[in-house]
Amino acid sequence: MPSDVVGRAIRLLVLVGEHPHGITLSELSRASGVPVSTAHRLVNALCREGLVDFETAGKRYKPGLRLFQLGQQAGQAYGFAGTALPVMRRVTERTEEATLMSVLDGTRHLYVHYVDGPLPVGVRSEPGRHGPLHCTSMGKILIAFAPEEVRADLLERVDLTPYGPNSITDRARLREDVLRAADRGYATADEEHHAGLRAVAVPILRPDGTALACLSTAAPAFRRSLDDLVALVPLLREAATELGVRLPAR
Repeated sequence: MPSDVVGRAIRLLVLVGEHPHGITLSELSRASGVPVSTAHRLVNALCREGLVDFETAGKRYKPGLRLFQLGQQAGQAYGFAGTALPVMRRVTERTEEATLMSVLDGTRHLYVHYVDGPLPVGVRSEPGRHGPLHCTSMGKILIAFAPEEVRADLLERVDLTPYGPNSITDRARLREDVLRAADRGYATADEEHHAGLRAVAVPILRPDGTALACLSTAAPAFRRSLDDLVALVPLLREAATELGVRLPAR
């Protein structure tokens, strides 16, 4: 069916996009469940459109320039690039730590922007990457301020794979953390996603009180205690309030 062909092509394109350093045809076939011959035909069609590039030397498929251009246009449409970055830079100037922005994407969150801190040791992120919801401050705040039916669904089925030494692996504990985040208006993560990393996040709210996105400050645990990060919540809220007014409410 044509719709199945479209679905397979989209799956392949998403996989290539998730592997900026390249992915082989066999890896694409295995990860997508698309037979090698079909995957070869479809990914080559994506190459002809400039959405995917083929690296002859390594025989790997990489995101093409056209895909990058579309991503940039989407970012502009959401207002993230032109509107969010200046605000995030101001936050980083005051905190000297990385500032991150993320949005809810299914059962994960998607990093959409990142501003690096000036200190030699800090947190690194890559826009376009996904992160888990249960063990990140951004994920917990996005669940807490999701529409009620979405929040209930996520709390039932979000993956609880342990990543860091303090990852939440108990669904009741996750519910408690999310409820606390909704009550306080911020969420923290203490070495839950990665060992040695702490973070705090606040929502960027739509007029109806649900989260359009969220802002986070993340820092090495040796440099910032949880109390240090919670002390930054007013600054993050000020920035989130400004972005809530200026960003398109999608």
